[in-house]
Amino acid sequence: MSSNYQVPRTRASLEVLRAEAHEELETVIHERLLAGEDPWDFMDDIPSVDELVVYLLRADAINANDGQLPSPTREYRVLRQIALEHPALTRTVWRMIGTHRGVALGN
Repeated sequence: MSSNYQVPRTRASLEVLRAEAHEELETVIHERLLAGEDPWDFMDDIPSVDELVVYLLRADAINANDGQLPSPTREYRVLRQIALEHPALTRTVWRMIGTHRGVALGN
């Protein structure tokens, strides 16, 4: 095995995925504060922990497909599969689909 080998996130529990996402968000917020940014200006732009988990799982699906960006139809299927595999993320997935409806549904 190479030193860059990573266990796919889909095998990790939702609690582990959320903990990883929380740490990542804390790092992003810390870095932006160190850069002198006002939290009132950027906190609304920071994704929630569950949104970041969905983005990470989506990225894993893209990597598993040789890095090819999904078509709108595949994007919708990938997001639905994430909701099926992690029922606690269902509301977040559907909210994200609704926010990006034209892209996710191919409209």
